[in-house]
Amino acid sequence: MKLTRREMLRLTARAAGMLPMSAWVVACGDDDDGSVLGPEGLFSHGVASGDPLSDAVILWTRIAPATTGPVSVAWEIAEDPDFDRIVNGGGVMTDESLDYTVKVDADGLDPATTYYYRFRAQQRTSPTGRTRTAPAGAVDRLRFAVGSCSKYSEGYFLAYRSIAARHDLDAVIHLGDYIYETADIGSLRPHMPAAEIITLADYRERYAQYRSDPDLQEAHRQHPFITVWDDHETTDNSWRDGANNHQPSEGDWFERKATAQRVYSEWMPIRVESPDRIFRKLPYGDLLDLIMLDTRLWGRDEQVEPEEVDAINDPERTILGFDQEDWLRERLLESTAKWKVIGQQVIFSQWKVTPAPNAEGGGRVGNTDGWDGYEGSRRRTFELLRDSAIDNVVFLTGDVHSSWAMEFTEDPNNPETYDPETGEGSLGVEFVAPGITNNFVVPGLESVFLSANPHIKWADTRNFGYVVLDLDAARAQAAWFHFTRVDDPDAEEIFAVAFSTEAGESHLLADAEPAAANPNRPPLVE
Repeated sequence: MKLTRREMLRLTARAAGMLPMSAWVVACGDDDDGSVLGPEGLFSHGVASGDPLSDAVILWTRIAPATTGPVSVAWEIAEDPDFDRIVNGGGVMTDESLDYTVKVDADGLDPATTYYYRFRAQQRTSPTGRTRTAPAGAVDRLRFAVGSCSKYSEGYFLAYRSIAARHDLDAVIHLGDYIYETADIGSLRPHMPAAEIITLADYRERYAQYRSDPDLQEAHRQHPFITVWDDHETTDNSWRDGANNHQPSEGDWFERKATAQRVYSEWMPIRVESPDRIFRKLPYGDLLDLIMLDTRLWGRDEQVEPEEVDAINDPERTILGFDQEDWLRERLLESTAKWKVIGQQVIFSQWKVTPAPNAEGGGRVGNTDGWDGYEGSRRRTFELLRDSAIDNVVFLTGDVHSSWAMEFTEDPNNPETYDPETGEGSLGVEFVAPGITNNFVVPGLESVFLSANPHIKWADTRNFGYVVLDLDAARAQAAWFHFTRVDDPDAEEIFAVAFSTEAGESHLLADAEPAAANPNRPPLVE
């Protein structure tokens, strides 16, 4: 008797005790809705994966059934794109309470391995996704794309298209403003709904519009994402108890914030303890601890104006919340990885518009929505890094729609504590990713910031794009890839610059070219 592939899978799984038989029946496609034929666009929002661990990864999809009601969805993950070597699978239910999204924490996987996954429901099969687990133990090299600020209405997602085409990425790190809440009715690609989003239905529709974009879909399909939100996933310049762009006529702030966080959790392939907590650590063997922070909603005190120097310097004000500060301290102190990379939303380094001390001391800060507005939090972080001799720290930042390469130090304008030529006195480096479709509000201000901030080694406020972060035991390199415009779907990518820091140095050096592609990665999935 000749067995079919499905029968062989069932017998093999049963003999090995890998999964209960019922799970493998569902994984092989015998879902509860086998008699129902779903619409052709059932999986029209694609597939995604995220938050890879050495033995697990989040898998995501959304279905669009023709009628309301619960729907069963099968999933499977395999070592090959033809699904001849399936390693795990199962079945889950979804319904309108989840906006028909599906999230699975697929475990039992091997470290540093590329896998392929898909979903099945109502006699329809999703596109095949490609993902990769984190390594364990000794690691030679890692490579990530880093992006932020992707506003659908401002232009085409050319950076996502380029990211999707790179076969050698371990993951994509998105630093926030994945969606924008604004109306932007008369723009290049008008937002839907055609108003500022406030309600549960509004936020869900906006995510659905973004995830209809083919370039964003393809980036998710080819690579796992590691994400945090910034302000526009709720509304502009948000903080713990309010937002600049939230008015009393728009209802209760806490209800709006909870709604936005709920929808983020539904639509993003993120592993969270609760919808309001996104700070977490993802280890990548002995080479990297990736620490993702929430500088926006968890514990941030309200922003103040640059003139409010006493408030800026008040040690009782915090951008993280004191509990998250403690959590960050513990993660940094316990880390034995070569590199400690901190993914977060707003600029950590000083960002002054005047270098000379004013009456209260220090130069005038340029953006109190960043760490410049929360000197107590930054000072405590500086003291931790200095007093505990924690080296090889890299901050990754988004938010400001521009590109920056910086060394961070306690007082960049004091030659007795910091030498910009040698990097002596620097405690780490910061790489700021440009906007995927948003650029600087006032372009061309590089000269103002560069003249006032000797720790800033390079800046570009005109162009769009993303960063490739390449890590090995000897150095960390950031390479910026730009587009001069995003209103042209055929615009070409340009390599801008690359900067690297050698292990133990905390000093940036300009590189003539980006690091070569990593050949030890399988090709993209078709």
